[in-house]
Amino acid sequence: MTTRPAPPTTPGPLGPAPARCLLLCLVSTAATGAGLLLPAALGRTLDLLLAQAPATRWVLYCAALVLLIALLDVAETVLGGTVDARTTAWLRRRLTGHVLAVGPRATARFGPGDLVARLVGNAAQAGTAPTARAALFAALAGPVGAVVALGLVSPWLAAVYLAGAPVLALLLRAFARDTRECVTRYQEVQGRIAQALSEAVGGHRTIRAAGTEDRETARILRPLPELSEAGHRMWQVQGRASGQSVAVAPLLQLGVVAVAGVLLARHRVTVGEVLAASRYAVLATGVGVLVGQLAGLARARAATGRLDEVLAESPAGHGERRLPPGPGRLELRGVTALRGARAVLDGVDLVVPGGTTLAVVGRSGAGKSLLAAVAGRLAEPDAGEVLLDGVPLRELTHDELRRSIGYAFERPALLGGTVEEEIGLALRSPSPARVREAARTAHADDFVRRLPHGYDTLVADAPRSGGESQRLGLARAFAHGGRLLIVDDALSSLDTVTEARIAEALVNGGAGGTRLLVAHRTATAARADAVAWLDGGRVRAVGPHEELWRLAEYRAVFGDGAEGADSLEGGPVMSHGSPWCRARGRRAEGGRTP
Repeated sequence: MTTRPAPPTTPGPLGPAPARCLLLCLVSTAATGAGLLLPAALGRTLDLLLAQAPATRWVLYCAALVLLIALLDVAETVLGGTVDARTTAWLRRRLTGHVLAVGPRATARFGPGDLVARLVGNAAQAGTAPTARAALFAALAGPVGAVVALGLVSPWLAAVYLAGAPVLALLLRAFARDTRECVTRYQEVQGRIAQALSEAVGGHRTIRAAGTEDRETARILRPLPELSEAGHRMWQVQGRASGQSVAVAPLLQLGVVAVAGVLLARHRVTVGEVLAASRYAVLATGVGVLVGQLAGLARARAATGRLDEVLAESPAGHGERRLPPGPGRLELRGVTALRGARAVLDGVDLVVPGGTTLAVVGRSGAGKSLLAAVAGRLAEPDAGEVLLDGVPLRELTHDELRRSIGYAFERPALLGGTVEEEIGLALRSPSPARVREAARTAHADDFVRRLPHGYDTLVADAPRSGGESQRLGLARAFAHGGRLLIVDDALSSLDTVTEARIAEALVNGGAGGTRLLVAHRTATAARADAVAWLDGGRVRAVGPHEELWRLAEYRAVFGDGAEGADSLEGGPVMSHGSPWCRARGRRAEGGRTP
C-alpha cells in the first residue's frame, strides 16, 4: 500500500502563482527604489534653484519619479489582490480535497464548524502570506537603501543611524513573536465559536422544540470574553511596539539631522543634501511600515499553522491491485475498531458469500454503522483486515475500490445538482436509461416525474420528504452497481409497503452483487439470506432470521421481549455448516453454541 505524506500548505514561499508573486516583488522593490531616488532628485533640484542655475530637467525628473511611484503603487495593488485571491483559492481547494480524503477523522478531531472557520477565514488570512512576504521584502529594502544613501551623502550620517538600529531590530523581533502568539489564540477562539454555532444550526429543531434559544445563544457566545481579551492583547502588543518605535525613531532622525546641520555649517554637505538626508532618515526609521507588514505576516503564518494542523491528518493510502473475477465475497478477519478508548468492534470475524444478502442487526451502539463503514473502507480498522474476493481493501487502487463498492445511507447527501445528476453521481458517464432504471428499482421514479422539471429539477428546488430523499440515495446506489452494496439504515424513513418492495429488490438481486444491510426492522432482516447479530461490538450469532427468532434476546433487539424461547448467554451461534461466520469468535464465560 502506498501512502503519500501530505504536501505543505503552500508549494513554496512564492505560493501557487510564483510568476505573479515574483513580479509583485519586483514591482514593490521598484517602487521602493523610486522612492529612494526621489529625495536625491529633490535635493539636487533645490541646490540648483538656490544657485540660480537651470533646474528644469531635474524638476521633470522629480515629476517623472512621482508619476512612476503612483503607477507602481497601482500595479502593486492589482498584483497583490490577484496573488491573494489565487493563493486563497488554491488553499481552499487543497484543504477541501484533503478533508474529503481524510473523511470522518477530520470532522471527529476538529468539528465541522471549526473546519469551516479554517476553510473560510484562516485560508483567506493564510492566502496573504506570499503578498506579505513580498511587501516585507520591499519594506526592508527601504531602510537598507536609505542607510546606503545616507552613507553616500556622508559616512557620519550612516554611522549615527547604525548606532541606534539594534534597538529597533530588538523591538521588531519582540513584536513579531508576541503578535503571532496573540493571533493564534484569537483564531482558535474564533474556531470554537464557529463550532458551537454549527452544532446549534444542525440541532435547530431540537433547540426550538425545547425552547432553549436563549441558553444556546449564551453557549455559542460564551467564548466572547476570551476572544475580546485576545483581541485587546493584539492591540496592546501593536500599540506598545508603535509607542516604543515612536520613542526611538525620532531620536535617530534628530541625530541624523543634527549631524547633517553640523556638516552643513562646515561646508561638508549642501542644503539639498541636508534635505535628502532628512528624508532618508525618515525612510531608514520607517518602523511603522515594518510593524504593519510584520503584523500581516504574523496573521498569515498563524492561519497557515491552523491549516497545517488539518493537513497533518494523513488520508488513507491505496495500493496498486485490482480485483480478480469473483462474485463479491466479503470477509472481515479479526476486525477491531476503536473510538477513543472504547472498542466499538472487537475482533469481528464474518464472511458474506458472493451474491447473497446479509442483514446486520443489534441494539443502538452495537457497532452496526461502524461495521458498514469498515466493510466499505469509509473507516479504517485499528486491527484486522477486510477482503473483497480475497483481496484486502487497502491494497486496491482508489478507483477500483470505489467502483466496486456502492453505498446507501440513512441521510443521503444531495449535493445541489439536478435529480438525474445526483442519482448518477458515482458514474463517470451516466446514461439517462440507467438513471431511470435505478430510480424505478428504488421506487423513486413516480415522485421524480411529478417534480416541476422531472429529472432535470435541481434538488434544491425539489420538495421531498425524508423517505423520498432516501429513495434518491438508494437509486444512486443501484445506479452505481458494483460487487458489493452496503445499505446503512437507508430504509428507515420509508413506509412499510415501499420498504418491503425495495427490500425484495435487494434480496432478489435487483441491486446485483453482494448486499450488506444495516437493518432495524424484522421485515428487512427476515428477507435477508442470513442475519449477523452484533452485541457489544462482537458477532453474537449468525444465521437465518427464523432460527435466531427463537431466541428471546434476539427478539428483544427489535423490541419483542417474548418469553419462553431459548436464551443465549454469550458466544457466537451459527447454523450447522454455515459459511457465514468463522469459528474464531469468542464465547463469553458460560455461553453455549446450539
